[in-house]
Amino acid sequence: MDGNDVDTGGKCPVMHGGLTESGTSVTSWWPKSLNLDILSQHDFKTNPMGPDFDYREELKSLDVEALKDDLRALMKDSQEWWPADWGSYVGMFARVAWHAAGSYRLADGRGGGGTGNQRFAPLNSWPDNVNTDKGRRLLWPIKKKYGNKISWADLMILSGTIAYEVAGLKTFGFAFGREDIWHPEKDVYWGAEKEWLAPSDGRYGDLADPATMENPLAAVQMGLIYVNPEGVNGQPDPQKTAEQVRETFKRMAMDDEETAALTAGGHTIGKCHGNGLAENLSPDPEDAGPEYQGIGWMNTKGRGIGRDTMVSGIEGAWTSNPTQWDMGWFDMLFGHEWELKKSPAGAWQWMPVDIREEDMPADVEDPSIKCMPIMTDADMAMKVDPIYNAICQKFMADPEYFSDTFARAWFKLTHRDLGPKARYLGPDVPAEDLIWQDPIPAGATGYDVAAVKAKIAAAGLTDAEMISTAWDSARTFRGSDMRGGANGARIRLAPQKDWEGNEPDRLARVLSALEPIAAETGASIADVIVLAGNLGVERAAKSAGVDLELPFAPGRGDATDEMTDAGSFDPLEPLADGFRNWLKRDYAVSAEELMLDRAQLMGLTAPEMVVLFGGMRAMGTNYGGTKHGVFTDREGALTNDVFVNLVDMGYTWVPVSGGLYEIRDRKTGEVKWTATRMDLVFGSNSILRAYAEVYAQDDNAGKFVADFAKAWTKVMNADRFDLK
Repeated sequence: MDGNDVDTGGKCPVMHGGLTESGTSVTSWWPKSLNLDILSQHDFKTNPMGPDFDYREELKSLDVEALKDDLRALMKDSQEWWPADWGSYVGMFARVAWHAAGSYRLADGRGGGGTGNQRFAPLNSWPDNVNTDKGRRLLWPIKKKYGNKISWADLMILSGTIAYEVAGLKTFGFAFGREDIWHPEKDVYWGAEKEWLAPSDGRYGDLADPATMENPLAAVQMGLIYVNPEGVNGQPDPQKTAEQVRETFKRMAMDDEETAALTAGGHTIGKCHGNGLAENLSPDPEDAGPEYQGIGWMNTKGRGIGRDTMVSGIEGAWTSNPTQWDMGWFDMLFGHEWELKKSPAGAWQWMPVDIREEDMPADVEDPSIKCMPIMTDADMAMKVDPIYNAICQKFMADPEYFSDTFARAWFKLTHRDLGPKARYLGPDVPAEDLIWQDPIPAGATGYDVAAVKAKIAAAGLTDAEMISTAWDSARTFRGSDMRGGANGARIRLAPQKDWEGNEPDRLARVLSALEPIAAETGASIADVIVLAGNLGVERAAKSAGVDLELPFAPGRGDATDEMTDAGSFDPLEPLADGFRNWLKRDYAVSAEELMLDRAQLMGLTAPEMVVLFGGMRAMGTNYGGTKHGVFTDREGALTNDVFVNLVDMGYTWVPVSGGLYEIRDRKTGEVKWTATRMDLVFGSNSILRAYAEVYAQDDNAGKFVADFAKAWTKVMNADRFDLK
């Protein structure tokens, strides 16, 4: 065998030049290179539906009641290949929906059930998602029947809601509108661990202090949705687990009462499965052979279904009637003393010290057999922790209050990443406005836009001030959970008005000029802010010799403090803005990575990120008015000068102190400009340079302005769901 041969284990070699395995890539030699793929994921090439498919239009012809009837029937239609516990799938589908929605985290809005991402790696193969693949296969006949009228994302969440209704809960409502993706998400950071369920220690600065968990993570271990059910690092200690539960659910935007309600209600139906051995299971779905057809975790040395199912390793139900919505979880937890035991699979679980046979749950296959109930360490945390205990006492004293609290928390859990109420579709959308939906009143549309624009032009503001204010108002938008954006003008409210990145003094000065214009003309402040930014861009284009009129759609509303959950907006604060050349601190993550992350959350493509960078620099919108990266002698004009000079080999780029660079004339050594890393990456990264060169061409000055205008308008309208 020579150096070019590959050991094929006795199989015939074949010409194979395609890079067909995901373990390597053409850029894997340079693991620190920017992952620009996150800006092009989910494009039309991955979507089988074609560019003309409109899911929201398809939903209009969905027979919702027929779909719900079919789901209700499915809950009781036990299949031989995967039989239902006690003849009911309510626990199965509650878990499918819960684990789809439960990956959401508030810090960056990523995760959640809004895209149907549970169908793909890594989520489809997480240890915590064992047998959710069976739930999706059970749903397939319904998905097949209703086809394009129902997305997988909507169907999975709806199945859990219907499961609770079948169990007897009066649910709070349901909204359709989640659109499917068609390949794994490349932008979500789930942690640095290289093995499933690695110890939690690496995620915390101090494991004893859950608040030190690495941001933006919420789950305590790789492959878990929330916390380890056996305890911190698998060691039972309900109080320590309570502290992890509190931090994890806080990072999912849940308070203590919602957390206690979700824990109790989540465990009121269904059971844990641990009557087997993990080593006897087939590989997870992504690693299973073709004979498994995408199904994982099948028992290879036994029956592996019904009472012999293996999932978490913990074995047993929480209540006496695990298919019914009742107060059984509270009766069981607070009505008994508990002791640590091991399950048949060897997992730690809590079991009652003493219990009457009539209070025990039945075997999932034979109702004449009684089985011991269980509690996880997270359940015991609700009893041991004094805050959670007090909440549980309140629930026990008022079962109706508990049911309502859970129904609302379930609705929040399953809808948080769907975005504002304007995106909700279907007959069961609740009429009540909830503060976590970031409500915004409808804005006026009948005012004279030209007159407003004229007043703005006469207000004495600079173009850079108006452009920067509009940008700062809009840049908070996150496509991950559809929060933020210019609509609502929350930039004038706490906490946004005081964010360092919004330059509070400059912001206050601009708002003091724009707010009277809104009051005089009947326009919303939100509209006036965006219109002022548009005016600034148009005047900058005029300075470059281009007549430009940006499209503008009135109708934004103005939110109030009472409509704003200020605490939940803290995670939206920008810590960096590469488009305005600003870093709040010196971070371990590079400035260009932070810019890429911001661009992805804003829904920008790589070319849009590039053209916005060049335009914002040319127009002089840097934070604090710094000149870094302003590679032009015509600052304030919307020109392509930044790219022309960035790629010009007549200059050298010399590092100096403070992380800055000097752009020097190659012949004379004269310092022409200064720059940061965020500026120079557009010339040093091969992909970004290719885009920069397009805009630097002599024949593309017009294209540069046109592309900037389109990208700018996209940012300003990102949260205008009423226009889409």
